[in-house]
Amino acid sequence: MKVTYDRETDTLVIVLRQDRIRESDEVLPGVIADYDYDGRVARFEILRASHTVDKADEMQFMVAAALGEPT
Repeated sequence: MKVTYDRETDTLVIVLRQDRIRESDEVLPGVIADYDYDGRVARFEILRASHTVDKADEMQFMVAAALGEPT
């Protein structure tokens, strides 16, 4: 997974997989989901990110333990 923020365009992009994009859909105002050829979400684009996301130019990353694994 890759997350990038472009200050110039104020766009936050979350790439889940590097697959080719077949179609895109604005799932919420300013939030675009890009789908691959198998219909899976490959990427999210958040437009006007500084208005939508707290501290768009900072990132915290957390991995939750799978069920049954110690935390």
